[in-house]
Amino acid sequence: MSIRLKLLRKKMGVTLEALAERSGMTKSYLSKVERGLNTPSIATALKLARALHVNVEALFSEADADPDAYSLVRRDQRQLLGRPEQDAAYAMLARPMSDHNLLPFMLWPPFDFAGTTFKEHRGEEFLFVHEGRVEVDFMSETVILERGDALHFNAQKPHRLRSLGDVQAQLLVVVHSEPDDSATR
Repeated sequence: MSIRLKLLRKKMGVTLEALAERSGMTKSYLSKVERGLNTPSIATALKLARALHVNVEALFSEADADPDAYSLVRRDQRQLLGRPEQDAAYAMLARPMSDHNLLPFMLWPPFDFAGTTFKEHRGEEFLFVHEGRVEVDFMSETVILERGDALHFNAQKPHRLRSLGDVQAQLLVVVHSEPDDSATR
C-alpha cells in the first residue's frame, strides 16, 4: 500500500500534514507507511480511505475501477502486506470494482497481543478460521475460534486478534463498510 498511498495523496493535492490531520494519525507514521516501513492495519486503511474520500480498495490497487468488471485474484497474484512470520499480515482477495463496500482479505494474526492495539471502525466484520486457532479479544470478553468457526460482529466494537497454538492462524476476513456520506464529493 505504501506506493499507492503516496500516489493517491499527491494526485489529490493533499499534503502529508493535511492527511495526518484528517485521519488522526501522525505525520511520522504516515511517512513510514508511504515508504513501506510500516504496514497499516485494515482499520487504519479504512481511516486513510475516508480521509482521502476514496474506497479503501483504491489504496491496494494500481488500476482504476471498471464498473462492469469482476474481480479475480489468483492465489499467486495476491498482494501480501506485512510479514506472516513476524507480525500480522494481510493478503487482498479482490481488486476495486466500482463503489463496492466489501473488503475481503486473508489475515495471519500475530501470536501475541504485544504491540497490538484494539481496532475499531465503521461497518461490520466477518471472520472465518481457515487454519489454526485464534483468540478474538473484545476488551470485556474473549472468544476462541477453531478451524471452521465463523464470527460476525459490529466492527465499532473494539477488537484485536492473535493466533493460538503452534500454527499461525489463517483467516478469511470480510469487512463491510458503509460509505461515509460526509466524505462524498
